[in-house]
Amino acid sequence: MEDCLAKKMEITVSEAEKRTGRNAMNIQETYTAYLIETRAVESQSEGQCGPVESLWRRYSEFELLRNYLSVTYPHIVVPPLPEKRADFVWHKLSADNMDPDFVERRRIGLENFLLRVASHPILCQDKIFYAFLMQEGGWKEMVNETGFQLKADSRLKALNATFRVKNPDKRFTELKHYSDELQSVISHLLRVRARVADRLYGVYKVHGNYGRVFSEWSAIEKEMGDGLQSAGHHMDVYAASIDDILEEEEHYADQLKEYLFYAEALRAVCRKHELMQYDLEMAAQDLTSKKQQCEELATGTVRTFSLKGMTSKLFGQETPEQREAKIKVLEEQIQEGEEQLKSKNLEGRDFVKSAWADIERFKEQKNHDLKEALISYAVMQISMCKKGIQVWTNAKECFSKM
Repeated sequence: MEDCLAKKMEITVSEAEKRTGRNAMNIQETYTAYLIETRAVESQSEGQCGPVESLWRRYSEFELLRNYLSVTYPHIVVPPLPEKRADFVWHKLSADNMDPDFVERRRIGLENFLLRVASHPILCQDKIFYAFLMQEGGWKEMVNETGFQLKADSRLKALNATFRVKNPDKRFTELKHYSDELQSVISHLLRVRARVADRLYGVYKVHGNYGRVFSEWSAIEKEMGDGLQSAGHHMDVYAASIDDILEEEEHYADQLKEYLFYAEALRAVCRKHELMQYDLEMAAQDLTSKKQQCEELATGTVRTFSLKGMTSKLFGQETPEQREAKIKVLEEQIQEGEEQLKSKNLEGRDFVKSAWADIERFKEQKNHDLKEALISYAVMQISMCKKGIQVWTNAKECFSKM
């Protein structure tokens, strides 16, 4: 961790800007661009920093970067991006992806994504990631030249592997189940939070009616008028404060959403392992089949029914020379298959070792982050309740002075 990029460079997504341009289909579109600023820390002990470098990136470029990282490092739980469009929001908050409040939260999320990658002991060393931060022109071409798309496994193949792996690794099966449960729990928590926020918004805004009624009442009272007017003012301030409170709360919800999306990153690692296990089992099955064919040719016996066996009976046996040639070809294929199987076994063991090390790192990070987020959320709720108590305490004093 001492060598990670986050220790050597300050990385910020400092602002967002709405732009208009033409896409690849030559269609006019409006999009948001984000300004990435970086500054090398020359000497931590002396606190010296280098000059600020800056460039603009679109959300789609962040997506391309993450897709590249996911394919290139299949054993790593790659940090997720913030949502492209708002979800799990209380109904008074805009779900428009061009809404300034949403764009601001997404800016924070994109910065967090870059910091997560820059803090990862392996991802931070990737040259494409470094170029993403430093090289605006030609970056997409550089990514495409890696050919990472060709390495990407199709969803159909992944689904096929899931249902056909005969000996799945119990640890990855349990991890996949855990990621499903984690996503379900956080989704439910976010939905509950959105409903609570809606009700809270209503309760606060109704306090504005207290303010209006007390103000109207004060107009017809001489001795009580000042007290009612003051109490009404406190109610108006209280009612108006809910917008800022729930906007602040949305930032805590975004921290939970990050782990909602991390659940999919965990599943991606599990799917990759299933694919490797499936390929290993298919290679072993193919090798066994070739060994059986070789043995049958060598002994002249056929253990199981086959089309070749029926053909031999109908049209005559092969000559010794033909049989020897086939045996030689099969022996070469068997030798090649054994080497391939050995290679796949080693690759699988390396994958499991690397993946499990990163999963343990992720679990430690997750426990720390979610604990901090929930504590901060609770502190905010306590503070909000104290403000409510203070408003009614002030109102009580106003009433006492009447």
